[in-house]
Amino acid sequence: MSDAPTKNDAAYADAAAPSNATHFGFRDVDPTEKQGLVNGVFRNVAGRYDLMNDLMSVGVHRLWKDGMVSWLAPRKTGAAYETLDMAGGTGDIASRIAHRSNGHAKVLVADINDAMLGEGKVRAQTDPMGDRLSFACMNAENLPLDANRFDAYTIAFGIRNVPDLDAALSEAFRVLKPGGRFMCLEFSHVVVPLLDAFYETWSFEAIPRIGQIVTGDRDSYQYLVESIRKFPQQKAFEDRIREAGFSRVTHRNLTGGIAAIHSGYKI
Repeated sequence: MSDAPTKNDAAYADAAAPSNATHFGFRDVDPTEKQGLVNGVFRNVAGRYDLMNDLMSVGVHRLWKDGMVSWLAPRKTGAAYETLDMAGGTGDIASRIAHRSNGHAKVLVADINDAMLGEGKVRAQTDPMGDRLSFACMNAENLPLDANRFDAYTIAFGIRNVPDLDAALSEAFRVLKPGGRFMCLEFSHVVVPLLDAFYETWSFEAIPRIGQIVTGDRDSYQYLVESIRKFPQQKAFEDRIREAGFSRVTHRNLTGGIAAIHSGYKI
């Protein structure tokens, strides 16, 4: 058996953490340290990021992403539909949005990690909708973008890696047009009895081992599963989205809460 901590271990306790601490997996770290640590993780996994997503989710992440973009339902006609896909690295969500809109949508793919952006730029070259995508290196907590610009802000499996969650949500609200929509797809907390025990074992026993076999990097995948456990539960995350100013905030659980899509509007 692995000696990795589980949700019942003391590693989940925050009582002894410094008042300004944030989390890097189960470790309490200074907020100024976290971004560099996260960048290191994604530089290590960029080349096989989507392959590992397939292995970790048994391919189900593709259905989750399709479900997110289907719920977003970007316009296919009329006024231009401009989307910011934050932490969009490989362009996976951005490409789906462009295809779903029949090429009507323009998507700015933003990521703080240049290695992930590099993967996205290469893929865009062979994507029929690649010309609808542009790429830029940006920090979700401080976007160099005009206010009231975008019709939609999407982020998939990235927001839990942002050191200051509330700053990122505030920036998402700022750059959206009035009436614009925020959508976040993120690993979440299982709400189905028995599935939670299976998922716990899969996460802490299987995923780091698969990461070691496929990428030679166990530690990065150990961090990724730990970061999921530290992320707020569905209702708590909804509250944070509302506090950022969003209205009509709701969520949909996917696969029993293994992942969830959160939605809100700037009104």
